Amino acid sequence: MAAYFVGIDLGTTHTVVAYAPVADRVSDQSIRLFAIEQLIAPGEVAPQPLLPSLRYHPAAGEIADGALTLPWGPSPDGAVIGALARRLGARVPGRLVASAKSWLSHAAVDRLAPILPWGAPAEVPKVSPVAASASVLAHVRAAWNHAFAQASLEAQQIVLTVPASFDDAARELTLQAARDAGLPSLRLLEEPQAALQDWLFRHRGSVAEALSGTRLVLVCDVGGGTTDLSLVRVDTLAGAPRLERVAVGRHLMLGGDNMDLALAHLVEGRLPGASDTARRLSAGELPQLVERCRAAKERLLAADAPDSAAVTLLGGGSSLIGGTRSVALSRDEVERLVIDGFFPAGAADELPRRERSGAGLVAFGLPYASDPAVTRHIAAFLHAHADAGWPDALLLNGGVFHAEALAARLRDILAAWRGAPLKVLHNADPDIAVARGAVAHALARRGLVPRIGSGSARNYFLLLDAAGSDAQRGVCVLPRGSEEGHDVPLPDRSFALKSGEPVRFDLVASTSGSVRAGELVDLAEQPVLPLPPLATVVRGAAADAGRREIAVRLTSRLSELGTLDVQCIAVNDPTQHWQLQFQLRGDTPAAANTGLPPRFGEAVAAIERVFGVRNRAVDAKAVKQLRGQLEALFGPRDRWSTALLRPLYDELAQRARNRRRSADHERLWLSLAGWCLRPGFGDALDGWRIEQLWPLFEQGVQHGRDTQVCAEWWTLWRRVAGGLDEPAQQRLLQDVAFNLRGHELGPEARQHRSPTLVKGPPDDMARLGAALERIAPEHKAELGDWLAAQLGRPSPSGLGHVLWAIGRLGARVPFHGSAHRVVAVETATAWLEALLALDWKLTDGAAAAAANLARLSGDRARDLPPEWREQVAARLEAVHAPPAWILRVREVMPLDEADERSLFGESLPVGLRLLGTD
Repeated sequence: MAAYFVGIDLGTTHTVVAYAPVADRVSDQSIRLFAIEQLIAPGEVAPQPLLPSLRYHPAAGEIADGALTLPWGPSPDGAVIGALARRLGARVPGRLVASAKSWLSHAAVDRLAPILPWGAPAEVPKVSPVAASASVLAHVRAAWNHAFAQASLEAQQIVLTVPASFDDAARELTLQAARDAGLPSLRLLEEPQAALQDWLFRHRGSVAEALSGTRLVLVCDVGGGTTDLSLVRVDTLAGAPRLERVAVGRHLMLGGDNMDLALAHLVEGRLPGASDTARRLSAGELPQLVERCRAAKERLLAADAPDSAAVTLLGGGSSLIGGTRSVALSRDEVERLVIDGFFPAGAADELPRRERSGAGLVAFGLPYASDPAVTRHIAAFLHAHADAGWPDALLLNGGVFHAEALAARLRDILAAWRGAPLKVLHNADPDIAVARGAVAHALARRGLVPRIGSGSARNYFLLLDAAGSDAQRGVCVLPRGSEEGHDVPLPDRSFALKSGEPVRFDLVASTSGSVRAGELVDLAEQPVLPLPPLATVVRGAAADAGRREIAVRLTSRLSELGTLDVQCIAVNDPTQHWQLQFQLRGDTPAAANTGLPPRFGEAVAAIERVFGVRNRAVDAKAVKQLRGQLEALFGPRDRWSTALLRPLYDELAQRARNRRRSADHERLWLSLAGWCLRPGFGDALDGWRIEQLWPLFEQGVQHGRDTQVCAEWWTLWRRVAGGLDEPAQQRLLQDVAFNLRGHELGPEARQHRSPTLVKGPPDDMARLGAALERIAPEHKAELGDWLAAQLGRPSPSGLGHVLWAIGRLGARVPFHGSAHRVVAVETATAWLEALLALDWKLTDGAAAAAANLARLSGDRARDLPPEWREQVAARLEAVHAPPAWILRVREVMPLDEADERSLFGESLPVGLRLLGTD
């Protein structure tokens, strides 16, 4: 049985642990801080209230044997966690893993791949963001178990906090990190809610008095890596206040790290020799400077701040002393940059701007918010939830608010917006409030202290009628007011799910009316909010593999983190159940499902006439007319929307086995299937579609002597490559290599040639190879080097395909792959040198390829040196290239639709939104 409630705040900057004995009566001393033993110097261990969430990878022989031993033994992988990691990382560049929590929420990289420290040299060992987070939690677990030998941490009731804005993937990765650290069972809690829960605990004897006259509390939590916003409504019933969290903000990667980085850019420009571009700090050196700037910022924003502070960057190796450089930062300029830059005064309707350049906010591969103004993001949040009212109370949390100047600025701005001061809920210690609040939350669940509720603010319905129909009926799966964590069964309702086939669930919400769970409601006359649909594949047990439908009953639950969990339980076998999760949050409502075009049935009939089972003797003319018939029904195919393309693909996929009837059939099927499924992702069911399509690859084609059939085969795989995982892309690369260089291989190597290899010309192979963004960078480099060598050779098909492929292979900003898979800067520079040797006025495609290679991402681990980028920009200007090309070489510009079309190689489906947002 658990002896303690334990709260863990796994922060971007620090990790904090608090606890309370389960058996204690609640008192002011109930919640205690756990001092975490850690290395503070080689060979020196001490307990500290904060554990820096940092990991340092020492070089061989850097630290004496035994100097890293902890009371419970040596580090299992030789890494240093905590205070000593901070000290070492500030001295030695390229070996510190920082902001692992921010990486957990970075969807543009593979968060399970060993990519940290970001931009570190090849000889430095690397870990994944999940592994880095797990190592911090594992240190906490070891320290706790050393101190509480009779009450192991994994046996306690643990509450682990996460940003309220973390999406499902980031929350699941956090749970995986905890499992990997040996903590398989715990509860997640939103950080702003935890901070307010701590305040409630501290005022538990006078909550009614302290919240008198308060209707709505804004919790603003600005930590090291995120800005997290929540609104909590206060209702007074029978003299006792009831608190309910009613809104949370979207994910904002904006916090103290950004401020430190902005200061580092300022200091970098003043370092001796900074005018020499060769002395621009590397991706490994920049974190060292950021850490120094963080310390200077904290000194200069303190209440007793000096007039200035020195930022000193140590040299390395033999130049450790002689290479030391120092820059002075004044208190006034730090206040201007941090206070005015991140908390500017402005009107309540001044919303975030999409800045061209983040002024130091894009680095280390992390997608920081493009507008650094926290106040404008708060204004956007309050406008998005204006129906909740305007906050009249404020709780500030996060390390940045140790600086009273920042806290005062935000209080003044919010008061000006409201037209009256806000009641400030005093936060005794922002560093530890979240960990304490996690424990208070566990106590509140026992009814021992006041609790923040987060019940459903809306009724939620599953739509039962097809989209576009006149009727719109829905069954209530979660009534308004339902408390989180409680199962809500739907009595007397059963549903049929198709086993082994995709099924779509459309969810809508309504704030009007009072309904019961399972009640059938006519929604046609009341306003509803469409939410993102959930599409999944329900897989039955092996015994049910042949059954097409499974009768299920539904049970719903509102999680504490804002998801609607619906469990489908088989009527005939309750041991069979399937979990569905709907994300209920988001700033923009999902577009209503408009359904299929009115003449879609005619399209299905036309496809059936050509590829149907009963129509084996279709003449070639009828086959060739199918594309024209579809365009006559729906207009030019480049204007077909995703909502039309995917159902068309599904019809083609059902008839895939009939594609081989003739060369005309095969050619048409491959062309239409690739067009309808491009780019292989973007729709809820595309993962399942790709899973069904991929087995066709090993079958090859039936009519391999037809060159157009072969061309359509490779075009299909290029178009859907973005949906293929790394093993599938690697398999495609094998055939690409055989087609390009098979004649160079010896007899032994040729034995590995696939018996179903489809021949492909060099231009198709170059384009497909370049589309394989998930393959290893060294394989991209090998293919790119071979292509670059072709630039000096005459080609009957011209150089357009070679140049496009080089630009895609060396692109600094990938289309669908992880940022850690881009080729090395040295490789891209070598290709760029070959491009610069060409006459861009006479060589179509050279300028576009160079612009992709030199594009500025803001991540100096990926970006080419400034002198190379400026050379490309000058050449682009000389050939009168589009201004957008020149701009993206000189400034950080997000991918737009034109960029995506260029990288993809042709138009993307209408309505398919792939663009990232800050």
